[in-house]
Amino acid sequence: MTYQTILLVIDATEHENDLTAAADLCAAANAHLSVLLVKLAAPPPLGEFAAMSVAWLDERAEDMRQLDEAVERARATLKGLGISCDANGIYCETAWADDDVGKRARYADLTLIGASLKTDAPLRARAIDGALFYSARPVLLATNRQSVTLRPKKILLAWNSSIEAARAAREALEMMESAEEVNVVLVDPSAAPAKNGEEPGADVAAYLARHGINVTVDRLPSAGRRIEEVLNQHAIDTSADLIVMGAYGHTRLRERIFGGVTKAMIEAPTVPVLMVH
Repeated sequence: MTYQTILLVIDATEHENDLTAAADLCAAANAHLSVLLVKLAAPPPLGEFAAMSVAWLDERAEDMRQLDEAVERARATLKGLGISCDANGIYCETAWADDDVGKRARYADLTLIGASLKTDAPLRARAIDGALFYSARPVLLATNRQSVTLRPKKILLAWNSSIEAARAAREALEMMESAEEVNVVLVDPSAAPAKNGEEPGADVAAYLARHGINVTVDRLPSAGRRIEEVLNQHAIDTSADLIVMGAYGHTRLRERIFGGVTKAMIEAPTVPVLMVH
C-alpha cells in the first residue's frame, strides 16, 4: 500500500539521528511524518505513605518538563527540513504505554521504530507491542547499519504459510511490485497440502508473479542454526534492503518464555524489518 503517514516513536533524548532519517524517508515517499516522543513515568516508591512522596512528585514534574523541551526541540529540527510533519509528546505509565502508542499508531499507515530506542529497552518493547497489537498497522524496525527506505530494491519475504506471513506479503505488495528482486525464503519447509503445498513456496510465488513481481523461491536448510540466523544471513548474502515477515505466529507469552523468531528479529535485526501481526 501507499504510505501517506509515518509515525516515528522516539524517547525524549538521543533521537536526532532518527528524526533526520525519518524525515529523509518521508521526503522520498512524499509522506507526512508524525513524531511521537514518549517518556515513561517514574514508578511510585514503595513503603508506607510512599505514594505521596514529594521527591517522586518532583521527579515526575521534572520528567514532564524535559519531555516538553524535547518536543520543542524536535519541532525546531523538523521545521527546517521542508516536509509535512507534526510532533507531540506523551507521558505515560509503563503498564499502559503499549496501548497509548497503539492508539496513536491507528492514525498512521506505518509505525517506524528508530535505532535510538535500542538504548531504552522497556520503551522499545512497549512501542513495538503497541503498534503490532493495538493498531492493525505494520511496524518498520530500523537498524544502525542500513538506511531505511520505503522503496527497497531487494526484498526478502520470510514465508511459512501462516496468516501473519500472508498479511505481511499483502502489506508489502506495492513495495515488492517496484522492487528489482524479491526472494521468498522458506527455512526447512515441509511439503504438505495443509501447509506449504506439494512444492513449498510455489503458491506464494505464483501469487506474487501475477502482480508482476520478479520473485525467486529459496528453500534453505537450517543446518542446526536458528531460523532467524538463516534469515539474517540470507538477507546479507542477497544484499536485501528489507526483510518482510509476519510477527508472533505464537503468543507473546510463549515467545517471551521460550523465545521465537519474532522476538529474535526484534532484538537484533540485521537489516530493516517490516513486521505485520
